Amino acid sequence: MSRRSLISEALASALNDPAPPPATAEASPAAPRTNFTNKRLEAFGEAARIVKRPTIRLKPAECSVWPGNARDYSMLDEHRLRSLIDSILAEGSNRVPAVVRRTPNAELPYELVTGTRRHWAIAWLNANHYPDIELIAIIEDLDDEAAFRLADIENREREDISDLERGMNYKAAVDNFYGGVQLRMAERLKISKSQLSRYIALTEIPPALVSAFHSPMDLQAKYAEKLLPLLRDPSSRAKLEAAAEQIASEQSFRRSGDEQPIAGPEVMARLLKAMVAKGRAQKAAIESPVGAAIGQVEKDQQKILTLSLSPSDLSVDEILAALRPIIERAKICTAKRR
Repeated sequence: MSRRSLISEALASALNDPAPPPATAEASPAAPRTNFTNKRLEAFGEAARIVKRPTIRLKPAECSVWPGNARDYSMLDEHRLRSLIDSILAEGSNRVPAVVRRTPNAELPYELVTGTRRHWAIAWLNANHYPDIELIAIIEDLDDEAAFRLADIENREREDISDLERGMNYKAAVDNFYGGVQLRMAERLKISKSQLSRYIALTEIPPALVSAFHSPMDLQAKYAEKLLPLLRDPSSRAKLEAAAEQIASEQSFRRSGDEQPIAGPEVMARLLKAMVAKGRAQKAAIESPVGAAIGQVEKDQQKILTLSLSPSDLSVDEILAALRPIIERAKICTAKRR
């Protein structure tokens, strides 16, 4: 049984099963063993409350997207949501209802609280030959704090939300709803304070380092524990930013050539390796056969060459002709060391 099916079944049981009678002083039975389902039901209290509500059908254009949700709507695209689009097309709509709330004083009548991916997918289908598909939703009367908790419950079951998105969402929420007190927020969400702190700490990593990762999905919360102490030291920060710039350049080059990106763990290893490198790297221009600069070659202390090419009108053969002497010299140097 899938995790989602397990949760749905548990929620249904929570609604349908009568509550057990309270224990009396004369008979104090041993407390039932806490299992995974019981623990998850604590966090899914809000979801259990709305799961049986009647649904409505509406167009995605009828509701705005609440900015308090962790998911970055601007990062959604057809490729990322292809399987969901196909599922909605096969079913005729979304099987799991989204949650909206009324917005009487706004331009649109509803605001989407949960179901961002479903909203985007159906909006895309409406714009691409399927204008009759509607979004199935439940109307809930929620204030912002309750909306945040409900969205967080759903998002914790999603694997395609980055730790950075969660961290930014949690950082805003702790200030907006919990007076800046992380412990209060952790207790309200029923997560550990250390876990919450790791997510929020991730937001302190500057964009220069984030850009070294192929995708925000590659930037894990645990990386903040190693990077933040280094970022607080000016000399270490300069080395990290220089290494990140180089990695980001390589990531861009790989994307342009449809090559495999540098994976998150490798990016992290290279950033930390930059902290132990001594001295300065040797740099030289890469010139075309006619003497025009087309890029740069850099050799670090481990004699590893890094080639960076600039956009040019040269043919592939001309670029290879410029690179060949550099590669031959590197081979000669390696042979001499042996």
